Amino acid sequence: MIDNLKKILNEDQDPKAIEKITAKLENLLMSSEEVGYIAVQKKPAVTILPDSIVVTNKRIILCKPKNLGLSMEFIDFSWDEISGTFVKEGILGSDFTFSTNTDLTHTVDYLPKTQARKLYTYAKEQLDALKNPIVASPEVVVPLQNEIVEEVAAEEVTSFVEEESISQPVPDTEVEVEYSQSGKAMKDLTKDELFEKLQNYKKLLDNGLILQSEYDRLKAEVLQYL
Repeated sequence: MIDNLKKILNEDQDPKAIEKITAKLENLLMSSEEVGYIAVQKKPAVTILPDSIVVTNKRIILCKPKNLGLSMEFIDFSWDEISGTFVKEGILGSDFTFSTNTDLTHTVDYLPKTQARKLYTYAKEQLDALKNPIVASPEVVVPLQNEIVEEVAAEEVTSFVEEESISQPVPDTEVEVEYSQSGKAMKDLTKDELFEKLQNYKKLLDNGLILQSEYDRLKAEVLQYL
């Protein structure tokens, strides 16, 4: 509030009047409420007890001194109750008027022209913000980098296991058991059947299912019966 008041006091404001108003406002403002501007009457004659108007980010507050300045009457309207604001400039000052949704109008006259313009501009900004609220864009969930790395790593391990299971030769012990059983009756096989066995052994070798040494041993075993 102090920074805003410094700007206000540079615009033909009465420091004593501003000091009285801000002292009263300290206990009236809400926790998230900030004063945007204060305009004070300046009549042609000496004005001992001027009316003033305060605009905040929440509302418009009319400040009217009572009982020879010993007390002050506050009348406030939230921005959603305001239907419009108007400024009328004259020779001796400007009138600031605002109307409510219930067709009530309130006017503060004899405001310095600069103050009335600033008051009007701030009020228009608040009303425009109320009519056109800024809509926040939906949040985009971005996966963490370590989650991506773990997923890729799992895929690579799975692929490696599958390739290894396909390309790994069958252990010699399993092959020996299978062909030793078939070799028991090899002497009873015909030549065509023996040639067929050789072809099957060659296919096993070509597909990487048996080693070269195993193929040579099985081939020699068949050839002794040809």
